[in-house]
This record gives sequence, C-alpha cells and structure tokens, in this order.
Amino acid sequence: MKFEMRIYTFINGKFVGKDIYGNKYYIHCRGALRNGREMRWVIYNGLVEASKIPPNWHHWLHHVTDDVPDGNDSCRFAWQKKHVPNLTGTLYAYRPQGHLLKAGKRDKATGDYEAWTPD
Repeated sequence: MKFEMRIYTFINGKFVGKDIYGNKYYIHCRGALRNGREMRWVIYNGLVEASKIPPNWHHWLHHVTDDVPDGNDSCRFAWQKKHVPNLTGTLYAYRPQGHLLKAGKRDKATGDYEAWTPD
C-alpha cells in the first residue's frame, strides 16, 4: 500500500470491519461523498488482489447494501461454496488435461475434425 493511502486512511478513515482474510474496510469519517455516495475502501492484508474480497464485503463496498457484514464469511444458503481467491499463477491453478505442467498428454483427435488446406 502506498504511503499516501496510509496517511489518508489514518486521517479520514473510520474502521468498520475486517474479513476472514484480514482485509480492513473503512468509510470516510467526515461523511465525504463521491457521486452522491459515502466513500468506502479496503486496505488489503498482504498481496493486493481484488479476488480476496468475500462476496458479502464486495456488496458493501459497491453500495449494493448498506448493512456492514459481520466478518463471518459463512454461506447463507446450502448451495453456496466458501469463497476462494483467484488461484491463477499458483500451484493450485486449474490445468486442463494436456497442459504442459500436467504431463502434457491428451487424447488424440477423434476424426471429427478436418484440417483446412488451401487450394
């Protein structure tokens, strides 16, 4: 995080909550408005990665709801899964069959493809 943002948050920020990843959420303590809405922002814990924001906090940040989440990232419905940050570039990233980092082997084409050749 930039030094200027730390100073701005220290002077103008009012802490409202923290999520399960340690990200901290703030509103402008003097009621400053941007486009007619109160200013809200997040200070990331560690790497700045937008996918580390859980859905309930994302809704609050983007003014979908005015209710501040309780920090408990529990799923509200039985069909919901726990939030997982973006895994691209990590060891846990999805790699389809035939990917070079996954043995590089895939099934042969089944013959339903005909390559185009110019006349």
